[in-house]
Amino acid sequence: MIAGVETGGTKVVCAIARADAPGEPLEVRRFPTTGPDETIGRINAYLAEAAAVRPLDAIGIASFGPVNVEPDRDRYGWVTGTPKPGWADTDLLGRIPLAGRVPRIVLNDVGAAALGEHRHGAGRGARTTAYATFGTGVGVGLAVQGRLVHGNGFPELGHLLVRRHAGDAFAGICPFHGDCIEGLASGPAVQARWGADSSSLPEPVRAEAFGILGSYVAQLVGVVRMTVGADRMVIGGGVLKAPGLLDEVRRQVPLLDRGYTLGAADAAALAAFVVPPVLENAGLVGALAAAADLLG
Repeated sequence: MIAGVETGGTKVVCAIARADAPGEPLEVRRFPTTGPDETIGRINAYLAEAAAVRPLDAIGIASFGPVNVEPDRDRYGWVTGTPKPGWADTDLLGRIPLAGRVPRIVLNDVGAAALGEHRHGAGRGARTTAYATFGTGVGVGLAVQGRLVHGNGFPELGHLLVRRHAGDAFAGICPFHGDCIEGLASGPAVQARWGADSSSLPEPVRAEAFGILGSYVAQLVGVVRMTVGADRMVIGGGVLKAPGLLDEVRRQVPLLDRGYTLGAADAAALAAFVVPPVLENAGLVGALAAAADLLG
């Protein structure tokens, strides 16, 4: 039996599963993310309750970040410079007793979601899956031939600097880079530019907004395709829930690629390449899958 924990900005999800079926959690427990003491206390209470019924043999922890995920470096499993109040420099791993008794692994939440979708969701059957989420921020996880490519502080493709859309005069809101992808296409950027979220844009500006947003998302798709050879790009998050926006991304990807990596990709090929997520708890499933890997 294995345990998985995903700590998100607003909620925590915990589960147990059989090591031979990490994509099928046997039970799931959810509760709000509050301060570190209360939140970690509730995680430990759940794990103790589960372990009292059946022994747990490994644990995977997926956390919002920045979080240190390299086990051979200092402060492994620490949440570091997060803006989330009270959480900066929190030893998350060290405050979970189970993690000191069984094999354990720490992932960032987006990387875990990439692994979950790759193994058990929208990326099944692909050699390399990238997962991008466009919400409060923009994050990207990379599962290259079944294994995560990640480390302390990378990948940070949400802060990629992109070619500006000709019709976009918005300065961007990223406090570090201004007009990186996060500064131009995150949920807060959409709200700041148009005064509404992507699903509530008024009809007169929707086509223009989708054209601009589609351009930035499509550029990210192209960079990922050229960098790691992704053959499945899973794109989710609140921004991409707007009906029709994912179709606009698919339309723009070949316009930017110009046949360089995609060749003469038709609509069916693009629909199979750029896809929405399938899993409700992709990060949790990824944490469980990583825990299962520890047991061989």
